[in-house]
Amino acid sequence: MNVEVAKRQFLEYIEIERGRAVKTIENYDHYLTRYFVKMGIQNAADITEENVRAFRLWLNRQPGTDANSMKRRTQNYYMIALRSFLKFLRKRDIASLSPERIELAKLPERELDLISPAELDRLLASARGEGLRELRDSAMLELFFSTGLRVSELCSLDSDLDLSQDSFPIRGKGDKVRVVFLSPTAKKSAVAAYVKARKDMEQALFVSMPSGKTTPTRLSPRSVQNIIKRYATKAGITKKVTPHVLRHSFATDLLNNGADIRSVQQLLGHASINTTQIYTHITDSHLRDIHKKYHSRRG
Repeated sequence: MNVEVAKRQFLEYIEIERGRAVKTIENYDHYLTRYFVKMGIQNAADITEENVRAFRLWLNRQPGTDANSMKRRTQNYYMIALRSFLKFLRKRDIASLSPERIELAKLPERELDLISPAELDRLLASARGEGLRELRDSAMLELFFSTGLRVSELCSLDSDLDLSQDSFPIRGKGDKVRVVFLSPTAKKSAVAAYVKARKDMEQALFVSMPSGKTTPTRLSPRSVQNIIKRYATKAGITKKVTPHVLRHSFATDLLNNGADIRSVQQLLGHASINTTQIYTHITDSHLRDIHKKYHSRRG
């Protein structure tokens, strides 16, 4: 079967039947197309272990974001897309390489970008003020830390958010819905104060500050990233601070205060517990205390 026809059917399948996000579909299209073009793949039967291995070798020699080669994690994204495509072909009884023949490269343990509790407090305090801009930015920061939202999820919120409740549903990755919870500080002191001060009729919860005759528009993820970066500088934090760093702070705060890993997985909206497990390496400080208290000092 022609791979371009099969690829189109595959992308339609993951969009309609699997409910994948548009960005995921675009990425899969890019990864598969690059493999097909580079290896001259015309038909599904042309996919072999030999040309997959040759493609992986070629990927490994491509420049990355710095002087090194393409990151292994990025290389794995290509293989994940190809493996999913091969599973689709097998489900349709189209002869090709077995998806089990695609193995992912082993990755080094992922490192988390974290800020200390003191730095977090300074960051949250840096946005507080009486102006509409400060009220908006403080509401964003408090909401990030209270809920663990992804930046795309925060940007998708509308101004009709029900603040009479302590929780609200959010549609996240893979079109999956989960419930997130508002702390009293985030709900009353931050979000409610910002909503009360707004005079515009824009549907989005977080909007740009109008200048001149321009009307407010929904903030983009990039705009939110820049806002957080500005407040991190104001707070005297030299580390790189992003919306995802605040998501990390949300998770580690829960675990450090006794939350179980399964509950944190649900609150973060992780499909796999393996994704959440990374935080346990950061929150094992209590083990150090146990070691100090109970370990024999012989020798």
